[in-house]
Amino acid sequence: MKVAIYGAGAIGAHLGGMLAKNGVDVSLIARGPHLRAIQDKGLLMKFHHSDDVLVRPNATDNPAELGLQDYVIVTLKAHQSPAVVELMQPLLGHNTAVVTAMNGVPWWYFHRLGGEHEGRTLESVDPGRVQWNGLGPHRAIGMVVHPAVEITAPGVMQHVEGNAYQVGEPSGEKTGRVTKLAEALVDAGLRAPISSKIRDDIWVKLWGNLCLNPISALTDATLAGIGRDDGVRELVFKLAEEGRAVGEALGARFRFTADRRFTAAFEVGEHKTSMLQDLERGRPMEIDALVTAVCELGDIVGVDTPVLDAVLALVRLKARNAGLYPI
Repeated sequence: MKVAIYGAGAIGAHLGGMLAKNGVDVSLIARGPHLRAIQDKGLLMKFHHSDDVLVRPNATDNPAELGLQDYVIVTLKAHQSPAVVELMQPLLGHNTAVVTAMNGVPWWYFHRLGGEHEGRTLESVDPGRVQWNGLGPHRAIGMVVHPAVEITAPGVMQHVEGNAYQVGEPSGEKTGRVTKLAEALVDAGLRAPISSKIRDDIWVKLWGNLCLNPISALTDATLAGIGRDDGVRELVFKLAEEGRAVGEALGARFRFTADRRFTAAFEVGEHKTSMLQDLERGRPMEIDALVTAVCELGDIVGVDTPVLDAVLALVRLKARNAGLYPI
């Protein structure tokens, strides 16, 4: 099995490092000091409850060096993905699967969904149908990322918690390719349940990101801080109601009540969301896949999202003022 990890940041390093440790032919596509450190010294994987592991996977910033792959696991931020479609072409053979290990609404959402919107694309996450046309929805496998991982220094990955990566075909079928991928992940010491309804699993994570990330970025508040403020907490539940209405209109099933989902999130403590961390570090903010796409989905299915629309306008302005979102 040949696997390319496109975007070997924290999650990409964790996935690629664990697979490489188990003998899988893995190539990491990275850049800058992180890439040079991996090339020179290998990838050091640090864990709280077990020994450090040093692996030496192939690492490059030039995908054309790698040849055709069985799986390309894309661990970029969703807004970065369209720009690398052309660069990915040398990796793609007739049977290559492209695994979207990214937060938010995936570009292939309407592939094999069925119904009146089958084959539709989302401008917010796939402007100009770049990924749909350039990668092909038939290649897509969904992945929901649950671990928390950090890059603490170039070439050094610190595992914080979690080891589950849910995988699933857009069609819900248990195909040979998704089974083989799951088996490789499990053999590498990860949890990889195969989901027959991967969109439901995407929505479970998206629901939290949709409601908490923009609020956190707008207020500089941690999860616990959001939960302590009655007015902001009420706003979160209004966003949750709108998001759930959009998801259910598309056929998604939510396994938890909003109270259970968000009370658990508030109890995580003084944790900063990824969007707030990006804002503080001067990195482009992941707004479109987490928020804009849900508003676009609402327009498609005729579900009004006035509160979400207002929050989106505010967080876009916040990001633009910081130079972290396109004008």
